[in-house]
Amino acid sequence: MHQHHLTPSDWDALASDPEFRELMAARRRFVLPATVFFALFYLALPISIALAPAAMSAPVIGPLTRAYAFALAQFVTSWLLLALYMRAASRWDAHAARIAERARTEFSA
Repeated sequence: MHQHHLTPSDWDALASDPEFRELMAARRRFVLPATVFFALFYLALPISIALAPAAMSAPVIGPLTRAYAFALAQFVTSWLLLALYMRAASRWDAHAARIAERARTEFSA
């Protein structure tokens, strides 16, 4: 990998670049809500078990209880969030590569 040494003023210029700022905002728009959703979804299981043990131990299908169904849903949700993140990250990586290429040409001149 080729190393480029940017000066502090180069970094400041890059950080204030509208395209770079949009990239960071796009990432933030995905990561923050996804993190909050996942944390709440994850904590909902132990909280539900603590607050409503009878409801969570009720069977859904055969011996599968609501608590186990919820726990299994957490695995599915984790994989779904992973897939969504990887899809978004590939777009962010491509965007970052375009910004980096432009920065290399601007700052090397």
